[in-house]
Amino acid sequence: MKYFVLAIACLFTVVLSAQQTTYILLRHAEKDTTTAGSTTMNADPPLSKAGEVRALKLLAVLKKYTPNTIYSTNFIRTRNTVTPLANQHKLNLTLYNHKELKAFADMLLLEKDKTIVVAGHSNTTPSLVNLLIKQNEYKALDESVYNKIYIVTITPQKTEVEVVEY
Repeated sequence: MKYFVLAIACLFTVVLSAQQTTYILLRHAEKDTTTAGSTTMNADPPLSKAGEVRALKLLAVLKKYTPNTIYSTNFIRTRNTVTPLANQHKLNLTLYNHKELKAFADMLLLEKDKTIVVAGHSNTTPSLVNLLIKQNEYKALDESVYNKIYIVTITPQKTEVEVVEY
């Protein structure tokens, strides 16, 4: 009986440690600021040529991950940043409301043992990281920064964030 209890305890520990949810959060790639009105908050410009290149580069940077879901805000630049990744993995993009980050984070935290990619913006991406890790550690990105990816890994034992530049 003693060995049975020990075996069950070990199995429980292995199962818990195997549960890992990975959130890959990134800002959209470079937007085309030559489009009329593209720098206003209400604008919805497409990606620039550099942004299109960065969106394709994302495929190589994230090659070791197999996303279960890819989320994007409903803007051309965010959708186009992750569309190549969605196409590669034969996934549809799921839209989320960037104005309801807390509710979105709460929903994401219910996901277990998955890999989830989220494309957002210079202010919403770091804020979403903070909501997922339940700390206020990351500040909004400068408007000129497009190359940061936040990889948040959550297991029952710990939460880690790796910031990758690409």
